[in-house]
Amino acid sequence: SIIRCGPSGGGGIEGCSSLDEVRTLSGSMSPALKSSPDLHPCQPGHKFRAALLRCRSPAAAAGILSFGNVLNYMDRYTVAGVLLDIQRHYGVSDSGIGLLQTVFICSFMVAAPIFGYLGDRFNRKVILSCGIFFWSIVTLSSSFISKEYYWLFVLSRGLVGIGESSYSSISPTIIGDLFTNNSRTMMLSVFYLAIPLGSGLGYILGASAKVAAGDWHWALRVSPLLGITAGTLILLFVPEPKRGIADQMGRIRTRTSWLCDMKALAKNRSYVFSSLASSAVSFATGAFGMWIPLYLARAQVVQKTAEACTKEICSSTDSLIFGVITCVTGLLGVVIGTERADPLVCAVSMLGSAIFICLIFVVAKKSIVGAYVCIFIGETLLFLNWAITADILMFVVIPTRRATAVAFQSFTSHLLGDAGSPYLIGLISDALQQSYTTSALWRFLSLGYALMLCPFIIVLGGMFFLATALFFLDDREKAEKQ
Repeated sequence: SIIRCGPSGGGGIEGCSSLDEVRTLSGSMSPALKSSPDLHPCQPGHKFRAALLRCRSPAAAAGILSFGNVLNYMDRYTVAGVLLDIQRHYGVSDSGIGLLQTVFICSFMVAAPIFGYLGDRFNRKVILSCGIFFWSIVTLSSSFISKEYYWLFVLSRGLVGIGESSYSSISPTIIGDLFTNNSRTMMLSVFYLAIPLGSGLGYILGASAKVAAGDWHWALRVSPLLGITAGTLILLFVPEPKRGIADQMGRIRTRTSWLCDMKALAKNRSYVFSSLASSAVSFATGAFGMWIPLYLARAQVVQKTAEACTKEICSSTDSLIFGVITCVTGLLGVVIGTERADPLVCAVSMLGSAIFICLIFVVAKKSIVGAYVCIFIGETLLFLNWAITADILMFVVIPTRRATAVAFQSFTSHLLGDAGSPYLIGLISDALQQSYTTSALWRFLSLGYALMLCPFIIVLGGMFFLATALFFLDDREKAEKQ
């Protein structure tokens, strides 16, 4: 297109005119500006600014935000991919190594409501960029902590949790203000694909970087570089849309207090029940992410297809396979869940997932392949819920309190879900092992019995989604009227 400079006017870009339409910060297209004899060629700075604004499309913004979300979860699970190496390097016990996940999740969920409050009142993309820069720098720095300062390494994971919390609490609300109806469901589905995709890539990155560099520290030096890139892209290309503009609710001008927002959310039955259901999903995924690779390794020892690890570096094959399955099932689950925001779809998928997850512990003793098939189907049905749950929230909560709603839903799901589920499963498994003679078979069975708690929690989550379906239409109508 031909870009010319001149006096600013109307809704155009100051100092520039173009024969093509120019995309504004809100994502809408401004009318094409007519050329004029008075206009003169753009200076390089004007050309760059005009080109930059053209790239700030809603689709590009959603893609960048989704990329950042992948990095968030990839960084979180990179540590899990090299957990044994970290334990050996710092010389800590199982309970000591468990502190990494506990401290991370606790700091994450405590910071979420704070960032939700800020996200409803201040510039969201600045908060996002600062958060992603912060955790990238902390993660990179943590790779240089010497073995005498394990407490500092644990503290660094807590700081990373704070940085990642800012991203998870605020970024979905920007997508919610850029799209409506089915388009929003689709874009949120892509965004929440990052949960399983990033988690799976975290396992793969951790194991691959360790093998390639011959040093586990390099597993913590890849995602920070990508994180800094994502933060820069957010600052340059992600707009700051007016809250509620996509819902044609721009007339909402009064800012309600935080206490008023919390009271409204507590009375929103669809929000409450869908948050409890999300906690059940988080409980299961948190426990699975930590224990399933170890469970499958023990299963192969029982089947005598592998030997117990006695080497300095143990095989990471199960972690790699589990990471690939998590990526693929996450993609399938999100694609299936893009049709509409229907709590009944979530309820049915949860109940189906519980059945196949139960079958994992039935077939694992005889067939690893059969266990992987059950994991594949069970995870696909489980991951179907992420995007739909987020879209339910967008329909039943008004735009001016969405960041607060997302933040407290995140807080609840972590508090009742993956903050305690990995430790609880390990505690049950240890208690069962102490009750009987320790053997390879019983170590395998005790962990399987402990993991059997997950299907029951998933069924409970399905019941919460059924309760959400009872009130969803009424709560959606109330939000539209407001």
